[in-house]
Amino acid sequence: MDDLGARRARRWWQAGRPIRSSSRAGALVADVGFALLFPASGVALPSLYQAASEQPTPLSEVAWGPDEQRVWGWKDELPRAGLAWSGRLLRGGRASFLAPDLLADCYPRAGEPDDFRQAPLGEEARRIAETLLESGPLPTAVLRQAVGLQGRRGAARFAAAVVELGRALVCTSFGTEQVGSGWPSAVLELTTRAFDLGGRERDDAARRRVARRFLDTMLVASARELASAFGWPPAAARAGLDGLVDRGEAVLDAGVYRARP
Repeated sequence: MDDLGARRARRWWQAGRPIRSSSRAGALVADVGFALLFPASGVALPSLYQAASEQPTPLSEVAWGPDEQRVWGWKDELPRAGLAWSGRLLRGGRASFLAPDLLADCYPRAGEPDDFRQAPLGEEARRIAETLLESGPLPTAVLRQAVGLQGRRGAARFAAAVVELGRALVCTSFGTEQVGSGWPSAVLELTTRAFDLGGRERDDAARRRVARRFLDTMLVASARELASAFGWPPAAARAGLDGLVDRGEAVLDAGVYRARP
């Protein structure tokens, strides 16, 4: 492992004893700010699985076992406990976590329950959000039926809409509920009802705070990596990082940014 890889492993809680509890998982997210649920090949971001397993490999390469089952449960437990937002966000819609304070800086709207109406959502994603606004949190099995997305094709369209809602930070996972037989159904809730998003301006200062948190966690990063991670326009990512340089909080060397201590 190269020096950066070793330093990132320590920063991302991958070099010590594997975490085993949801409270420790919440502490990890609070520390690093953002994380994937499971790692992905070629994606350099922290993940809960890599901090919880002694054999940190992508999900597609491992058999389902106690580590995988425990980590899978955290995506529903952590937001219910207020420890982390959970949804489809990082790197184009992968299962992800955000610390509540970082969520408040990333959230792009006013923080009111119906502010998703300002987001550029597709028809099905908007219908899901409207249903949640009227009903409160719902299991996905019930929600799919409520919005008329049944069957195999309906399930695929529902999954795509949930990714869209995650990338816009409209919804979060919010526990599970037993619906019929089989596995419990994940519950979805509006982000604005699950987390307190008031009191922060969505301005250049918030963008700089997100950029600083990203650098503190990644150790070194480019504007392209920041844009890819959070789905920002490249110009916005560059402006956030350049703002840190202008304020003496980061340095830029050959296109790579590094936070000052």
